[in-house]
This record gives sequence, C-alpha cells and structure tokens, in this order.
Amino acid sequence: MEEATFECDLIRDILKRVWTTRSTATDALDSEVGVGTSRKNRPTSANGNALKLTCELLRVFITEAVQRAAAIAEAEGVSQIEATHLESILPQLLLDF
Repeated sequence: MEEATFECDLIRDILKRVWTTRSTATDALDSEVGVGTSRKNRPTSANGNALKLTCELLRVFITEAVQRAAAIAEAEGVSQIEATHLESILPQLLLDF
C-alpha cells in the first residue's frame, strides 16, 4: 500500500512562486549593477521525477518531525504536540537531513 504524499502540482506551484520571487529580487539587484552584465533571464523549472522526489522527501521529513515531537511530548506526559516540542527536535532533525 502506497503512503499518502503531497500533490506534485502543489509542490510545483510553491517552488514556482519561490523561484519567481527570487528572480524578481535578483532582477532588482542586477539593475543596480549597471550595463555590461550578461545575465540571461531564463525560467526555472523541474521535471516530473524531481517533483516526485521532492514530494517524497517532504513527506519523510514531516513524518519524522511529527514522530520525534510526539516522542518528546510523550516523555513530558502531554497528549498533544506543541510548538515547543517541534522547536526542541528541529536542530537535530535538520542536521540529520
């Protein structure tokens, strides 16, 4: 049975928005540099396999974060995960990924 994952269209849209925002910020900086720079303005995209891999990586990352935070919450005797639990596991989680 295949586990639920993120919709690739959603992830593509999020990445597209980030790329557009960065492109706009970079264009503003490039216009200050002046004439003579030869930076081409090409659209950024990702192929289907890269999007599937990104979706799976996000699924594994979030699942691991929830499991680690749940273990901390359980050790404290709390039945709900709170932001402080996520904050406590985040540094090691980022190092592990």
